[in-house]
Amino acid sequence: MNLNRRSFVLGSALVPIASSAQTAERVHTGVIGVGNRGSYLLQAILEQPDARVVALCDVKPDRLDKAASSAARDNPQTYADWRRILDRKDVQAVFIATPPYLHSEMAIAALEAGKHVYCEKPIGITVDQVRRLLAAAKRSDRIFVPGQQLRSLKSLQTAVAQIHEGLIGDVLMIKAQRHAPADLPHDGSSADWYFDVSKSGGYLIEQSVHNLDLCNWVMRAHPVRAAGFGATLRYKNDPPGRTIFDCGVLSFDYPNELKLSFTQNVFHPRGMPNGGQYLYVYGTKGAVDLMAPQATAYPLTASGQPSIVSTKADDQQSAHIAAFYASVTRGAAPPADITIGATAALTSILGNEAMVKGRVVQWSELGVEL
Repeated sequence: MNLNRRSFVLGSALVPIASSAQTAERVHTGVIGVGNRGSYLLQAILEQPDARVVALCDVKPDRLDKAASSAARDNPQTYADWRRILDRKDVQAVFIATPPYLHSEMAIAALEAGKHVYCEKPIGITVDQVRRLLAAAKRSDRIFVPGQQLRSLKSLQTAVAQIHEGLIGDVLMIKAQRHAPADLPHDGSSADWYFDVSKSGGYLIEQSVHNLDLCNWVMRAHPVRAAGFGATLRYKNDPPGRTIFDCGVLSFDYPNELKLSFTQNVFHPRGMPNGGQYLYVYGTKGAVDLMAPQATAYPLTASGQPSIVSTKADDQQSAHIAAFYASVTRGAAPPADITIGATAALTSILGNEAMVKGRVVQWSELGVEL
């Protein structure tokens, strides 16, 4: 399925439902999950003039107490059971920042309870989870925004728009990676779920969903098939019972035979060149280093000079959360919607399926209609 720019940005229709009272009184917001990611979201929510945090939920009392102290200005109620937040009629919007295997269930329940939803990525770690949430969001008249926050960065919006306008001619291929110098902490806040693939989906689905979404954005489509290999090479049974890969090498085919080469690992030494994350977009007239601090275009002609396309200095880190509230209060179209969230999750699931099965996996095998 080839997605044009309009459908990929907007996806399902938005229904402006904000009232002047909501805007004046601030949007009553609940946050489900206040661990590492949830705490970051909470701080960004508290910075939004349209938001008031009225409810917090977490299964760990120490996290909940810390979050309540951070949000003391708004005097939120705290809960161990996330359903209690959805039962509250005064809660208008919900942020979901729990382990990924819970995202779909919670987001569906929140939509059905009439709440606007900001759901952290990935929106699901299985095809069935994505399918069910996609259907629920399309049935609902509430705002749904997935945590694909790269879509809200001004530097990327500028650079991707110029690529689409022909800066480097027709796009031919992308080469991208997400490398890290070490595994996630084995005794950190996510250690009790991250290394279980049935709870996190593993590095490709939980983390690289950002990188793969950016590739889809550039390509203006999702891949039609994927092939690749994954393994646990450096951290075998470390921590004990580990079921996620620590590396992967993938190839994706897009419509019109466009190509994506993607690698991920967690053993790239610090200080060694070409570490971290990059995304090179190759076209018929040149290439763009898209994720550099200053996105730069390099022409193919021998006499051509590199030119800066955009700079990360223009980015606002909380822009995605601000966009969510703009959608709720003013009916603005968010930079990412359910279609983008579902497509990103399915792209990462497609790649993971290829690694697990050790064969070419077709997008059509996923069986989800976007």
